[in-house]
Amino acid sequence: MIFVQGLTKSYGTTYAVRDLSFSVDRGEVVGFLGPNGAGKSTTMKILSGYLPADAGEVRIAGFDILSQSLKARSRIGYLPENVPLYPEMRVAEYLRYRGALKGVRSRRITEKVEDALELCSISHVRNQLIGTLSKGYRQRVGLADALVNEPDILILDEPTIGLDPGQIREVRELIKGLAKRHTILLSSHILSEVEMTCSRVLIINKGQIVATGTPAELRERSGIPCSGSIRMEIQTADRKIAEAVLTTLQSLKTIASASIIEGIQASSSASGWTRYEMIPVSSSSSGDPRPALFEEAVRRGWKLRELSAHETSLEEIFTSFIARIPATTATKEPAKP
Repeated sequence: MIFVQGLTKSYGTTYAVRDLSFSVDRGEVVGFLGPNGAGKSTTMKILSGYLPADAGEVRIAGFDILSQSLKARSRIGYLPENVPLYPEMRVAEYLRYRGALKGVRSRRITEKVEDALELCSISHVRNQLIGTLSKGYRQRVGLADALVNEPDILILDEPTIGLDPGQIREVRELIKGLAKRHTILLSSHILSEVEMTCSRVLIINKGQIVATGTPAELRERSGIPCSGSIRMEIQTADRKIAEAVLTTLQSLKTIASASIIEGIQASSSASGWTRYEMIPVSSSSSGDPRPALFEEAVRRGWKLRELSAHETSLEEIFTSFIARIPATTATKEPAKP
């Protein structure tokens, strides 16, 4: 649905994106990640037809974004980072106006506006002035605007920026629902949101793709020593017992390393708890080491309060890939006289 090949855009002597290539297939929800200034918003503006590229090819649903601009843009619903709404218009009035601008046939505008209002759960504010709405509801109106022409593709640039936690959760659930009917390219700084919403991730830095894949695939390629760890919390009477438990954990064949991360008790109180973190042996044929750890705890009479797997976060993965490229700005070489 989205095909990008050799995309390049510069501002003066500075590259925003440089020889960028990627694709998004029908039905995918793809997260577009990168630090500030990496080129995410520039790329999305080019994909949506708001900004021309210096070089490269962009095809939207098979249509070239430059030579077949109207056909390409009719397949897109675009939500920019800062939604340009008209505060003096009422919600339904604004959506009818936007539907007409996007070429929705007059006899179908009412139907499409009603669908967008319902999908975005804003039917109850349909007659309210946009300027009186909260930030969360304005974001919903922006999403309804993107949906009113029933596009094949949604391009969402920071859709939850500026929202409180409750509003973020609501918009995230809305996007999950939209994923059943649309191909979605989503930019966000909230990495947990991307991990919960997206089936695949593109990481961009200095205007170039540095990694792509599912969160699980990126974990494997991140270079982080282990894709996950095991955390175990055991009741210990004092420091001596806590350290004895650590020695036992370090001696297990399925554990590569173990350490105490919280709660060594220096007193003789029997109510103290110590938390341990263990890195499993990656080549172990026994698979998940937690059953063996539980059996060891039972055999030794340890009192457990936690035994859980802790996966490497998307934030750690993101940081590991970004750190491979210096954070300096890519610039053009000066033209020869």
